Amino acid sequence: MMMDGLMDAIKVFYNGVGVFFILYLIGYSTFLFLAVAVGTSTLYQVRQQTMLKNVLEKNYYVPVSVIVPAYNEELTVVDTVRSLLDLEYAVYEIIVVDDGSKDGTAQRLIDAFSMGAIRQPIRRQVACRPEEFVYISLDQKVPITLIRKANGGKADALNMGINASQYPYFICIDADSMLQYDSLREIVRPVLEDDNVVAVGGSVRPCNQMELERGRVKHYRLPRNLLACMQVLEYDRSFLAARILFDKFNGSLIISGAFGLFKKEMVVACGGYDNTTLGEDMELVVKLHAFCMANQIPYRMRYATGAICWTQVPENLKDLCTQRRRWHLGLFQSMGRHRGLFGKARYGAVSLVSYVYFLLYELLSPYIEVFGVLTVMLAFWVDLINVPFMILFFGIYAVFGSVLSLTAFFSRIQTIDLSISLGDGLKALLLCLFEVTCLRFVLAFVRATAFRGYRKKKLNWGKIERQKMQMR
Repeated sequence: MMMDGLMDAIKVFYNGVGVFFILYLIGYSTFLFLAVAVGTSTLYQVRQQTMLKNVLEKNYYVPVSVIVPAYNEELTVVDTVRSLLDLEYAVYEIIVVDDGSKDGTAQRLIDAFSMGAIRQPIRRQVACRPEEFVYISLDQKVPITLIRKANGGKADALNMGINASQYPYFICIDADSMLQYDSLREIVRPVLEDDNVVAVGGSVRPCNQMELERGRVKHYRLPRNLLACMQVLEYDRSFLAARILFDKFNGSLIISGAFGLFKKEMVVACGGYDNTTLGEDMELVVKLHAFCMANQIPYRMRYATGAICWTQVPENLKDLCTQRRRWHLGLFQSMGRHRGLFGKARYGAVSLVSYVYFLLYELLSPYIEVFGVLTVMLAFWVDLINVPFMILFFGIYAVFGSVLSLTAFFSRIQTIDLSISLGDGLKALLLCLFEVTCLRFVLAFVRATAFRGYRKKKLNWGKIERQKMQMR
């Protein structure tokens, strides 16, 4: 009798779990479908406008400071700066902030661009660690400034760059990334269209095995490394789908630290980057939302689909896990510090849509997914699972996710005038299922265990193996 009662309780529990997961997956699938549909449609419209020349003329510019925070980036930092010199833009400056690197990052730049030491006072508009020396090169296309400072983390390095910048807008770009020749022009376009724009996010795409010549894609192919190849599919789905959809209602909570533009006076007004968080990029965006709404300042956060930044992605599982663990901790810190945005009607769609989405499908999703796997294993043990139905359900979900990933991938390929070989097309087709099923659950487990060693490593830059970038 007691066993019968226990089994009845287990059945009720599993019925509840089943209903929850069906609703959870339907909600996520609906969002993903809507996001990819809106993203694909937007890319098509942008392409049509470009073909019809229905865009702003090229002779309109906003002066921009390009800030490159670097820590132990001697392998890639020179190529990154050279790619910035290839930008087709009239008025900008390049500021590299060496955050106490232990390798030859600073010396590589000094030698490559014949830089000379200067005495330049730096006005502290936002808090940062002190500088050790400043070098400058004036014989390039635009001024290049190198600031070596005491180690304080990426956010601290970005704050130093803000303090040293002379223009009203600044762009942050990682030292392992390269901008396409027209990226600066594209990312400032929303600012020219609307004075209320305070931040603009760009598109970030993996560049492993891709060749860039003077800011233009010389030869594009999918990475030979399968893990990097799956990240291409993941990035395209993320940047095509969610970023474009959130842009429609001013609901973006993330602008990638690899490539984003900000209005300097607004960033300074809200205190700059927070150097006590791992997710300084998301924390700043959420803080700008809260600051502007609290002070009733009209503002817009935009996403520029045509502004492309090519970045290296990890090619081994250890580095990928390190990266995603850091991202998840940063997400937790940002949402926790600004939890006052949650469920407040006065904050509009940012609170009722964006925050809820990031809470359910980003922050809590790894724990929900791991819990789901454990309940399935337990259901097998007590013989309470309909195996054919489970296989069918997850099969439909996997195929649906794969179709949307491929839609995002091929839409992006077509709309930015790239071409891929038949072999790469087949590789994407075969790997999309593996990415949606196997890799997703591996990363879910990594994110679910992200808090191990959190207090010891919460401000580390994180070490990821770099490769020499392919550019001419």
